Amino acid sequence: MTVITKITVGKKNKNRYNIFIDQGNGEEYGFSVSEDVLIKLDLKKGKVIDQMEAMEIAYQEDIQKGFTIALNFLSFRMRSEYEVKSYLQEKDFESHIIKEVIHKLYQLNYLNDEEFAMAFVSTKINGADKGPIVITQELKLKGVEESLIQKALLQYTDELQLSHAIKLASKMASVGKNRSAIEVKRKAEQTLVRKGYVSFIIEEALREVDFSQEEEVEWDSLRNHGEKAVRRYSKYEGYEFKQKVKSALYRKGFPIELIERYLDEIQQEIGE
Repeated sequence: MTVITKITVGKKNKNRYNIFIDQGNGEEYGFSVSEDVLIKLDLKKGKVIDQMEAMEIAYQEDIQKGFTIALNFLSFRMRSEYEVKSYLQEKDFESHIIKEVIHKLYQLNYLNDEEFAMAFVSTKINGADKGPIVITQELKLKGVEESLIQKALLQYTDELQLSHAIKLASKMASVGKNRSAIEVKRKAEQTLVRKGYVSFIIEEALREVDFSQEEEVEWDSLRNHGEKAVRRYSKYEGYEFKQKVKSALYRKGFPIELIERYLDEIQQEIGE
């Protein structure tokens, strides 16, 4: 028979209590519990603890420890249910303890995947340049249900998506002065796809952005790429050399008339 003989407040943590017991050999330290477990199981001086009650105390303590760790994890930012479960698994909590912790978190409104998804999408809309496809993938990785994801994405309207896509494409157009207009547009399209925008938003954004460049700027860009191509294919001669350089510049998206002009120029320089 085990009897509780004394209960004292923890020295370092005032929310934990030291339980002293007597198992027939005099008083000794038994274990410590949280204030929640102390109250829930009505632990007090003189209470007799049998084996089943001892197991229940240990069980409730594990739940409380998991709950405390989960609260600390949630204190930095909102989390999905899956994220909290994964974190507790990493901390070596057993599945039945994790289930109880998750249940308690929901009861006290510390967890809500619908609110999490709404906040996640809102943050991406206001602080990032990602499209709905990538946002959906990120939420799925966090274990959020498809229905909740689609509901949250309703706030990311086509108008907002188009505005973000145009802004991103315009930025690329402004810094792509060392490339052909066609190449800059192609790079912008690839970036928008990678960022997760849907096709009709991408097409509309590309129509809205002016990728054209002044002829002088494009000519300087072509000459820059042309010099690289000339060095790369210097081992070739005559027609083959010309075709190699021509193909390289065409793949970069330069207009054929500028390419021909450049080829005429370098032919004059090398005396062919």
